[in-house]
Amino acid sequence: MTDDAPIRVLIVDDHAVVRTGLKVFLDLQPDIEVVGEAADGSEGVAMARRLQPDVVLMDLLMPNMDGVTAIGRIKAEHPEIEIVTMTSFIEEEKVTSALEAGASGYVLKDAEAEEVAAAVRAAHAGEVHLDPAVARLLAQRMRDRKSPKDELAEPLTDREKDVLRLLGQGMSNKDIGSTLFITERTARTYVSNILGKLGLASRTQAALYAVEHKLVDAPGA
Repeated sequence: MTDDAPIRVLIVDDHAVVRTGLKVFLDLQPDIEVVGEAADGSEGVAMARRLQPDVVLMDLLMPNMDGVTAIGRIKAEHPEIEIVTMTSFIEEEKVTSALEAGASGYVLKDAEAEEVAAAVRAAHAGEVHLDPAVARLLAQRMRDRKSPKDELAEPLTDREKDVLRLLGQGMSNKDIGSTLFITERTARTYVSNILGKLGLASRTQAALYAVEHKLVDAPGA
């Protein structure tokens, strides 16, 4: 895909009206193209495999296969595909389950249409995008934690800690490289090393880990 090619989006939602509304709005964006629609998680996994979209907009509660399961399967097969959860639910269990499965964004269905487009662009850029209400929920979770983990579970080098802090701020590899005066490729290598050392599956999990271990302020704090 060239730099000026549109971001290819797959919409997965069991409500046809929601899918149609999202498609109409997103197709109006000059840098976004909806390449497919799926009515449940199972169909979404199959279409992601066939269409290879850049970003998937994923509902959570659907027949045949729920969104969290679908996220996990898509990321296992195609780790390069970014996934933004779009749902009506903000319960902590659903938020953390979606993010831990590999989603890089969490947007509520009552969000402004422009925020949905912003979430798609952020995910495509390798950044973490959270609805403000979700960010506040995670921040409260960090504040309420009775026994916060102040020490890293595995030793990281000072430079890896710097990279982890920037991951916690939602930065892409390109932005990390610019901030630390290293190449994007080197930043990508650091991120890979961090995930391996900490036993994490995604940069979203790394961002949450950075917050939990007080390497960065909690979102919205």
